[in-house]
Formats: sequence, structure tokens, C-alpha cells
Amino acid sequence: MATSSTAYARNSKPLTERKQPRIEKSSSKIEPKKIGVGLVAGCCLALLTYLSLAKLFSIYSPVFDVTVLSASNSSPSISNSSSSPNLSEPKGAISNENMKSMETDNDPVLDIPVVPKDTEKVQVEATLRDSNSKTGVTQFYENNGKETPKGKTESKIACDENGKDEGFPYARPTVCEMTGDLRISPKEKSVFLVSSSQQSTVFDQSGEKKVRPYARKDDFLLPSVVEVTVKSVKPESDVPKCTKKYNVPAVIFSVAGYTGNFFHDMSDVLIPLFLTTSHFKGEVQYFITNYKPWWVHRYQPLLSKLSNYDVINFDEDEEVHCFPHSFLGLIRDRDLIIYPNPTRNPRNYSMVNFTKFLRDSLSLKRDRPIILGESLKQKPRMLIISRAGTRKLLNQKEVAAMAEGLGFQVIIKEASPDQLQSFAELVNSCDVLLAVHGAGITNQIFLPTEAVMVQIVPWGKMDWMATNFYGQPARDMKLRYVEYYIDKDESTLIEKYPSDHIVFTDPMAIHAQGWGQLAEIIMKQDVKVNLTRFRPSLLEALDLLQE
Repeated sequence: MATSSTAYARNSKPLTERKQPRIEKSSSKIEPKKIGVGLVAGCCLALLTYLSLAKLFSIYSPVFDVTVLSASNSSPSISNSSSSPNLSEPKGAISNENMKSMETDNDPVLDIPVVPKDTEKVQVEATLRDSNSKTGVTQFYENNGKETPKGKTESKIACDENGKDEGFPYARPTVCEMTGDLRISPKEKSVFLVSSSQQSTVFDQSGEKKVRPYARKDDFLLPSVVEVTVKSVKPESDVPKCTKKYNVPAVIFSVAGYTGNFFHDMSDVLIPLFLTTSHFKGEVQYFITNYKPWWVHRYQPLLSKLSNYDVINFDEDEEVHCFPHSFLGLIRDRDLIIYPNPTRNPRNYSMVNFTKFLRDSLSLKRDRPIILGESLKQKPRMLIISRAGTRKLLNQKEVAAMAEGLGFQVIIKEASPDQLQSFAELVNSCDVLLAVHGAGITNQIFLPTEAVMVQIVPWGKMDWMATNFYGQPARDMKLRYVEYYIDKDESTLIEKYPSDHIVFTDPMAIHAQGWGQLAEIIMKQDVKVNLTRFRPSLLEALDLLQE
């Protein structure tokens, strides 16, 4: 919100109270010598005024105004004898208000081109935007219409290969950040880093660095991820010529792996994408490997919020794209968790920032849940997420009836990532979300802040997974969180295995056998909660809505 300056806040005296200036001597009595001095002083004053105005105009000219360029996302108009580029606003660009909502104090300042003193060769930049699509392409013109080479900058690359996090069993993927003369050739599945010196700490003996840019380091799935090679090449070598030039950063990432599962869509792609690029305020160009049209379509509202430009299909594009700055891979933290970190998260983003980003992207209306007692007519809404596969809540109708008896308005619905907008709106309209452990709980990201998440945890020492995948993320999103651990008699495992089976006597032994056995035995159970035992969890949810 704009605030008025205190410099102009003082009350001015009424005109009637102001003293009129006194004239001590008439002009006819002024000596000729003093007239000459006055003329010289007047000329000096006029010259100083002219210089001040000229400087003021050069500083605040709209062509070089950082605020205008970053907010309007458009380049200054130019004239060219051959053609006039289309400088219209790109479709789906972030509005000024939405951009402001994502600002942080540590955001970088947009680099503004400096006009050279040689006015016969003035270089300007124009962002060419096709009326049917969005691109971040920048072409460089002189007044004669020829391309102007940019100043040489030493290219650099730094790769984070930080492996495992303490106390967390999953390794982080490799992420490389590059600056300088970068040439992305999707056809060759390569990024050429043009540099006069090879950085041996990053490249192998052949001057290459290979990266599979999927934000989960999983030996089972990584072979299916398109491999991108960074090649260190000398300026004098046979370097691919640029067919498109950009003045925004590039980010290359994959949507292979486990995408299509809502939990992994968020934890492996969208949260890392937010963490890596949200500070660019939309001024970033995405390249997607393992391109899936349906995936891009499904999450278009989020992609459009993060980038002002259409994504480029890395698997099929044949251009050579040149950038001054690029990321290969995405920065990630834990699953559905963003912690402060000086290298991975220097801007101290949190899951609260991410959930606000989601609400803004999808125009979700509610930021806070109902507070019991504010209105006698309004009941708190509870959404029970139904499951069609494993870990079904077998007596969900009875649970719903008990919740309604306690004062809830209950809705039962199965989560559907194909209906992202409508299901997000439904979740956001509720005050309590209840579900058995599974990917459907990921939808808690759409709940209003301080709403209640109730997780039913299946049998089999699932506490670590329940807490790290959904419990701690809920707390980091500033949700109120309730866990209900079922007894073995509430699990269908009791119908499959004898009471002295290892699944009951030592469930951790099954965990030790790896994900395959865990998924085959423990993850395939269904749940039928004991209503008497479960009732206090619903009462706790009600109590939390009164705080």
C-alpha cells in the first residue's frame, strides 16, 4: 500500500497570513555595476537548472525505468526500416498486483541496457512476441538493422551435487547453474558453454557434464529421464550459431519419473520449480524434457504464473537458443517441505509462500477457515477424500454420519488431478480435510491457512512416512494437524495374515526388505476405523477450529 511522504505532510499557512515581500529600493536606483553582477548570476542559475533537468530526464526516462520494465514486461518501442516487431503483452502474463504479491527483499534488480555514447550505433533490445504464442526471444539491433555482438563475458558453471540430507534417506539430484555465453541445442540434447578456460572440477576429461534434470535422485527411474550434456567449448571452435537470443534465464527440467501422481507432481516438479524460479517474477523461459502435453495442460495455470512464456518442448525443438543465464535441473528440498538454506533457499521461501502462490494461481478465495461461534447458522465443512484403490476407508459413510452428528457439514469425494481447478476450489471451501494416508492428502495444499488436516495412519509402523510426507508439511503450511493411528483390528491385514505374522509382530522387518515388500503387504490394506475410538479425533478437529 502506497504511503504519503512526510516531506509533504506539514500544514501550509493560509495565504492571508503570509507576509508580502518587501522591495527596499526601486529598480531605477540600482547601480549599473550591480546589474552586471545580477545578469551573470542569473545566467549561472539558468545553466544549473538546465543541467539538473537534463540529468533528471536521463535518470527517470521511461525507457530506462526499472519499475516500468519489470512491471509491464514489455520492451521500449523501436523503429526499424525493415519491420516493426510486435511488442504486445504476452498472453497470460503475470499482472502487476500478482507480481507484487511474490516480491521479496532479496530479489535481484533487473539489468537495464546502457546506451553507448556512440549515437550512430545505438543498440536496443526488443522482445518479439508472436500474437499466437509467448516467447522470451530477444534480438539485438543496430540502427542499420544488423546483429550486434554482445561484450564477451567469461562463462561459468557451478553444480550442486550435495547428495543426502542428514536424517533424510533420499538423495538430492544434481543441479547446475550457468552464466555467460550459453547455447542450448535441444536437437543435440546439449548445452554449449562457450569459455576460454575449462573448469576441470565440473567437467570430465572430455569437457562434458551429463545431467538427468529430474528433481528426485532415484536409480530406478533416472534411466528413463532424458540426459542433457553440458559441453565446455572454446570460442574459436565450431560452436553452434544462435538462431534465437534471450535476455531472460532458461531452466531445463524433466517431467518424467513419477509425474502423474499428484504427490510427485508437487514434490518432484512444481515445488522445486517454485523454489528455483519464483524470484524471476515470470521472466524465465522453461524447457521441458520427457514432454507430456497432458501434464503441461493440467498445470498450465501454475506454469503461467511462474513464467510469462510458453514452455519449449526440449524433445522436439530444433533451434539453437542463446541465454546469459541457465539452470539445468531444479533445486529441491524434502517432499512437500521447504526449509531455509543458504544455498538451496537463500530467499527463505516456505510452504506458506507456496500455498499462497497456489491460491493466487487458481484464484482460490479463502485464506482462513471458519471460526466456531462467529455464526450460529454456518457449520464447518469437512471433506472426506475417498479412495478407489488401496487404503480405502471402508466405513466412510458411518464416519460421515458421526461427523455430521457432531456439527460438521460433510462432503465425500475422490481426488482427481485431471480436475485440478474444481477440486482445488472444493478443498479450499472446506475447514477440515480427512483422509487415509496416501497421495490424496497432498490436496491439503489448497486448504485455507489454519484449517485442520486429519490423517488416518494405516497399520504397520507408518509413523515416519505419515509425519514426513504429510504431517510436517501440514504444520509448515500453518495448518492444524491431527493424526489417528489405527489398531491392527481396524486393518484388513487381520483378514489376510495370522496374528503371529511378522506384519503384526515386527512390521519394521518388512520396511527393511525395501519398498517392494512394503508396497505389496502394508500399503495394500484397507481401513475400517472403530467409531468410538475415532470420535475424539473429530472432537479435536472441532476444538482446533475454535482457537
